[in-house]
Amino acid sequence: MDRGIDRAEQGAGTEPAEPGRVPLAVVVVDRDGLVSHWSRGARRLFGVPKEEAIGRTALDLLPVSGALPEEQGPTGAGAAEDDPGPGLESSLDGGLSYPAAGRARLTASGDGRVDVLWWAYPLVGPGPERLLVVAAGTEGLGAGDGACERIAPGFALHTDFPGAEELARRLPEILPSMSVGESTRIVAQVLELGYPILEFSRNDRVPVTPDWGVARRAERRARRERAARALAAGEPVPEELRAEGEDLEYAAVRERLEFLNEVSGRIGTSLDLSRTIVEVSRAVVPRFTDVAGTYLREQVVAGEGFEDGVPDTTTMWHRVALEHTDEPGRWDDVVPVGEAMPFPAHTPFFQCMTSGQPVLVPRISEQMGHAIAAQFDKRDIRPLITGRSMLVVPLKARNVVLGFMILLRHPERPVFNDMDRVTGAELAARAGLVLDNARMYTFQENVAETLQDSMLPHIPSRMAGCDIATRYLPGTLLGRIGGDWFDAVKLHGGRTAFVVGDVMGHGLNSAAMMGQLRTAVQTMAGLDLPPAQLLRNLDDLAQRLGDSYLATCLYAVYDPIAGELHLANAGHIPPVLVRAADGRSELLDLPTGAPIGVGGVPFQAVRVRVEPGDRLVMCTDGLVEVRGEDIGVGLATLCESAAHPAASMDDACDTIIRALNTRGGRKDDVALLMARLGGIEPDDVAEWRLVLDPAEVGRARAAVREQLHDWGLAKLAAPAELMAGELVTNAVRHSHARPVALRLVRGDTLLCEVDDDDHELPTLLHAGPLDEAGRGLRVVSTLSRAWGSSRTKAGKTVWFELTLPRR
Repeated sequence: MDRGIDRAEQGAGTEPAEPGRVPLAVVVVDRDGLVSHWSRGARRLFGVPKEEAIGRTALDLLPVSGALPEEQGPTGAGAAEDDPGPGLESSLDGGLSYPAAGRARLTASGDGRVDVLWWAYPLVGPGPERLLVVAAGTEGLGAGDGACERIAPGFALHTDFPGAEELARRLPEILPSMSVGESTRIVAQVLELGYPILEFSRNDRVPVTPDWGVARRAERRARRERAARALAAGEPVPEELRAEGEDLEYAAVRERLEFLNEVSGRIGTSLDLSRTIVEVSRAVVPRFTDVAGTYLREQVVAGEGFEDGVPDTTTMWHRVALEHTDEPGRWDDVVPVGEAMPFPAHTPFFQCMTSGQPVLVPRISEQMGHAIAAQFDKRDIRPLITGRSMLVVPLKARNVVLGFMILLRHPERPVFNDMDRVTGAELAARAGLVLDNARMYTFQENVAETLQDSMLPHIPSRMAGCDIATRYLPGTLLGRIGGDWFDAVKLHGGRTAFVVGDVMGHGLNSAAMMGQLRTAVQTMAGLDLPPAQLLRNLDDLAQRLGDSYLATCLYAVYDPIAGELHLANAGHIPPVLVRAADGRSELLDLPTGAPIGVGGVPFQAVRVRVEPGDRLVMCTDGLVEVRGEDIGVGLATLCESAAHPAASMDDACDTIIRALNTRGGRKDDVALLMARLGGIEPDDVAEWRLVLDPAEVGRARAAVREQLHDWGLAKLAAPAELMAGELVTNAVRHSHARPVALRLVRGDTLLCEVDDDDHELPTLLHAGPLDEAGRGLRVVSTLSRAWGSSRTKAGKTVWFELTLPRR
């Protein structure tokens, strides 16, 4: 069979073809009767270059009498002189309805003549192609000199033809300059109708295509149906139908199995629910039906679970796909994809979904068409469905109805029968299982994404003295949940803690570990532990949780007032610092440390001076590490892309992702955190030292009031001095020796902090009418935007914030 198409694009007629080899001319004609594809074989056989043939009327060039409307009759040099093909049946628009063929004699160079065999195949469905024409010169066949015993067609769909699958694979090779989708569609339609063969001898068969000189498919089907009716009625089968009757059961079963096997191979290529839906719909059109509408439960489409039990009249069904062979747009406006609707009890659709069995309607009557159309408000679908044969098949899996398919055949096509009902049920069973697998995968994927989203923080884009942008990219499609995380924690004194971590491994276990470690980091950061001590405590916690807890972590504290970063590393890749002064980027040289969970390893912290406008970039190794490549290449690319100018923080993150994510080979999750360190100007900070004297409370209130007036924040003076007085009163009362420190910071909010040397944290109490204490913090809690307290090396800090008035 390979030899039969190896020279498919070579010319025919100049040299005799070797036995078993047929040079072919291949032409594709569009709906306007114009040539859209012209092979090299067509150029040699008909003598017209491709440049002149494309766009010309097909009948000016091809001897395909009757295959196209006669008013476009042949007028060109390549027209046949005699021997037109057999009569053809035409569709309503004048196009070809069935395969046709013929023999023609063309005028060759000089006074010679060339005999040509031609075959024409109608093409239906989307796309402009409407006719596939294949032709071959007869002199290469040796038909007249007895080189071959006979030249006779044989129908290959139900004959012993082992080359059928290979032809299906190779046929697109004779359709170059066409898209894969177009050639695949043409091949599918050719194979659906069956393809013929030319017998060169009793032993060699060469596939050509399409049908020529044999009974049409419709006629063969009619004879089989007559034989079937005779057998079913117990009547004697006429002699001329006996052979058809004897072969009926075998051919029907074989055709059914071939169809189901083909459909099974075309669906389920992906676990994506929407793609699977489209595959299921396209698998049955046009071979089994002319229209296929797929409906699924609302919960299936949403990737959610649903209660067991039989659907009822309130169950919502989403139309998720619609495939048809009619002209484009005819169905789309009337029954658009995406519409949701229930179905009443009197419809065949409700009967199918509640019984779980196929429902066959040989012909949709006017009355039934009116009843069905009543479900479509303000849209009359009766012209689309009346007179068609309908088969409704349930899409089931594990005895649960997920949806159903409505299959309609054109009135001119044979109606669905009991064999089609069985075939449709088997098709729906296979499709239902595939859809259920896709649904379950989608559901699990949604659960994983929800879990991942719940564990990743929603960090504000602006915190005290810095702007922040983050990105998270999952690894492979099967590992959308992992152990990478980032965080930004607000600390007292206007500081911010930045965290990036990576739990080793993927899946739910890694995500669960990540959630525990992230919570622990947030808790310890709130206690204002130094970076090295925080990693030390986190390492101890990981060892207590189990041997499998291993993670890398980078922890940095930014002080916008002091203009410095305080960082500690536990086996993580170093951060990048982009200097605003000259745009230079560098990897910060930090003590690496061991991963969290190793145990017994010290952690060291370093301090790095930063200036306003500098950018800090922290990420996990999934961004820079590619299998088979030195990680230094990724780190160098990270530094280069981080230094690239960007209009915003989000743009800067996207630049890094594009630069590193396009190298290929990435399988790990990616967590990226970027912070632009804006700092807080010295003029926005005011500090006082207060001795341990109750009289200092009045001086503190006056200082706060005066400073707020200087900053233009007179509206905040009254509540701020009241709350500052309460905090200073408590500090003076409980301090031991060191003076009390009072600080005001004007940033995104107004921050007031009071430091003393007492390590006991204050507690919010309920003060009764006769209680002398407990009202100060109640006032602070009521009037402030936020408040809190934390321990320091020398004692503690109590703070509150007020929202700045709009300017």
